Amino acid sequence: MYVSVDTLWVLLGTVLVFFMQAGFAMVETGFTRAKNAGNIIMKNLMDFCLGSVAFWILGFGLMFGLAGGDAALPFIGVPDFFILRDYGSAVPSYAFIMFQTVFCATAATIVSGAMAERTKFISYCIYSVVISALIYPVSGHWIWGGGWLANMGFHDFAGSTAVHMVGGVAAFWGAKIIGPRIGKYDSEKQPQAIPGHSLTLGALGVFILWFCWFGFNGGSTLGLASDENQVAASSIFFNTNLSAAMAATATMILTWIRYKKPDVSMTLNGALAGLVAITAGCDAVSPFGSAAIGIISGIVIVFAVEFFEKVAHIDDPVGAISVHGVCGALGTILVGVFAVDGGLAYGGGFTLLGIQMMGVGAVMLWVSLTMVFLFKLLHK
Repeated sequence: MYVSVDTLWVLLGTVLVFFMQAGFAMVETGFTRAKNAGNIIMKNLMDFCLGSVAFWILGFGLMFGLAGGDAALPFIGVPDFFILRDYGSAVPSYAFIMFQTVFCATAATIVSGAMAERTKFISYCIYSVVISALIYPVSGHWIWGGGWLANMGFHDFAGSTAVHMVGGVAAFWGAKIIGPRIGKYDSEKQPQAIPGHSLTLGALGVFILWFCWFGFNGGSTLGLASDENQVAASSIFFNTNLSAAMAATATMILTWIRYKKPDVSMTLNGALAGLVAITAGCDAVSPFGSAAIGIISGIVIVFAVEFFEKVAHIDDPVGAISVHGVCGALGTILVGVFAVDGGLAYGGGFTLLGIQMMGVGAVMLWVSLTMVFLFKLLHK
């Protein structure tokens, strides 16, 4: 029999993660110009709709489908078109499937902000289908579906790499291949500010995302009935909040020093950076480790945004590449440093750190190869 508390917990996490779509929509709309609001809202709506269908038809099976004897293959799940098998364990099958669907949609929607204000709608729709049906599920299988990274001991509890870095790397290649917005760079390649039309909307989006992240990370225990899960979920909530708060504080102080006044949009992104970074290790670090991860990500985000804009000349209107790509990779690697069990800072040596770095590199390579091919094809 299923435990009602576990089922309710997973379903609650599901609706919170779904509501992240609203958070992303508000952040992206607020940080861009008013004339493009309709386009951005439509893309955030349709990447969820198209992604849900693609994940149902093909993606879920590639991520979680098992071979004969219920063994997981190392590199790809066995296709289970339209999800006809039962995947229930502690919770009913459809509760688990729905929880995974909203995670898939989160990875897909990260890209729309980085490519905002200059992407054809049909191109974005095609991208949404491909990442949900193929790209996210394959690397997701490696990490969460019993694939080769899981068997090596790679630790990504709620998706710093599996979700956020996948979206961030895809955003990097999309923004690079499509090129900057008209007017972003002058004749000498100096970046010009194109202010977003509503800091209020952007801030609302960040608060919505922070609120929903408790479901994103806490819900990933996939249960709450046991004493063990109750302790885990409680510490995950605390670590998630602490990392975000520390990151936003670090970003505010750093921008205050560098720019002579605190930068509002950068500080908002600092909070998101802390949330993304703690997602991999929220179950494995102490509050001190969480605070350290928050501070590091809050500092790194500032330099990452500056690097992509001023050095790499990649136009990312909302900072999605830095927040999700850079801090997703950073947070996953830092599990190898701050994990209480096996982390470098706790005398665990370099083993876990090496596994984390290899996993990040492998997923980055997979997403880069597939996304360059897809975006070049769409560009043609």
